Amino acid sequence: MTDDDLVFYTNPYSRARVVRWMLEEVGQPYRAVVLPYGPPMKTPEYLAINPMGKVPALVHRGMVVTETPAICAYLADAFPQAGLAPAADSPLRGPYFRWMFFAAGPMEQSISNRSLDLIPPEDKARMVGYGPPGAMERAVATAVVPGPYILGEQFSAADVLVGSYVGWAAQAGLMDSTPELDAYAARVEQRPAAVRAREIDDALHAEMSKETT
Repeated sequence: MTDDDLVFYTNPYSRARVVRWMLEEVGQPYRAVVLPYGPPMKTPEYLAINPMGKVPALVHRGMVVTETPAICAYLADAFPQAGLAPAADSPLRGPYFRWMFFAAGPMEQSISNRSLDLIPPEDKARMVGYGPPGAMERAVATAVVPGPYILGEQFSAADVLVGSYVGWAAQAGLMDSTPELDAYAARVEQRPAAVRAREIDDALHAEMSKETT
């Protein structure tokens, strides 16, 4: 293994699925290290990589990157030939950052709170970054029209993040569905890299499930 190798720590039943998709879009060889939940994520060796004891994590060129949005942003910039991030002087760079951080902030918080049945009282709604019910969904639904992607004609890492969250959160009932969001999720999920990533992780999940039964 050399410093240029991409080493991806993952579990197929986690947010690491998003990073898998991103890696498939990048198109560079990578080595996946699959960690079951529990003790394997809490070993001294892995805690030296990610003290949180969570996945995903990426090691590349001697650097450790954790947090799904950070890994996606890193990969987009580390491999510009994949065309997954607008250039620094592009007028799309600002919108790109907007939606990368929107996914990491308001979207993530809204979905997580809803999964935990944490609904802020009406008089406290202004305290949460995702606003009143439906505001987050309306913001994304507006952004993906006319599409086909969140930056218009250019697919980017922002679509990997936002598209992943829209897809699984809507299916899990953690996000209000709209025709615009459903159509957007269907478009991005049909990309060859998305299909490959899903097939790899679904097979891994099935294999790991057999091992625990």
